[in-house]
Amino acid sequence: MKKTLHTCLLAAAAGALGLTAAAQAADLAAIQKSGTIRIAVANEIPYGYMDLNGEAKGVGPDVAKHIAKALGIQNIQWTTTSFGSLIPGLQADRYDMVAAEMAILPQRCQQVAFSEPDSSYGEGLLVAKDNPKNLHDYASFAKPGHKIAIMAGADQLEMLQALKVPADQIVTIASNADAISTVSTGRADGYAATSLTVSQLAAKSKGKVEAAHDFKDPVVDGQPVRSWGGFTFSQNSEALRDAVNQELAAFKKTDDWKQIMSHYGFSAEDASQSFERSTAQLCKG
Repeated sequence: MKKTLHTCLLAAAAGALGLTAAAQAADLAAIQKSGTIRIAVANEIPYGYMDLNGEAKGVGPDVAKHIAKALGIQNIQWTTTSFGSLIPGLQADRYDMVAAEMAILPQRCQQVAFSEPDSSYGEGLLVAKDNPKNLHDYASFAKPGHKIAIMAGADQLEMLQALKVPADQIVTIASNADAISTVSTGRADGYAATSLTVSQLAAKSKGKVEAAHDFKDPVVDGQPVRSWGGFTFSQNSEALRDAVNQELAAFKKTDDWKQIMSHYGFSAEDASQSFERSTAQLCKG
């Protein structure tokens, strides 16, 4: 009990000092002088992760490497942590920047500063080879005779419910790993997941399944279901954020940026959509 009480008191004290932690800022001039920037990822493929050789990979890290070089920063010190620890780590000055393609959301904008969007990612649909039922959206599964699979606990359940897909036409599976066999054997006619997950599953299936071409993002409450990811900084790191924004805007005009997007499974539509929202718009909701 003593230990528990002591822990609670420490937690309360930390909460009271939260504003001090949040006031930490990554100083651009100091980073450029030292030649090293500290960047965190959440070990999520394809957004930002460390490979078996300990090298940072993913859309976020690959773009961040180009930006760091453009800013004259020769060395990146990578940190891998849980997704939930990314924002607290910025506020505690454990790293200068996050390259996890974190979705830019109003509630997060109250805690951290975001760059302009680097990426956009929507939904996708995994179907059998050659798409025998000609399915290109989630709404089609509201019609009789079509079954769609989702992973247990996935956000796609709410999307399908909003689109009036009957419960008896929804097949729930335990994990993404079960999707290929579920679709290829006809247990379901499609599998609903993010476009990136669908692309990765199709690539692993040895031709048994594929991503539905010309897929249309589901529209819920009048809005297409889509996310925009960006780099993340502490709220007082405006100079670093602004410098990254300037280099990001230039890099997104290059073929190298497009190649990074496609290499990690982002579609041409995903790349195009990354230009369609500003951080100011996304922070307003």
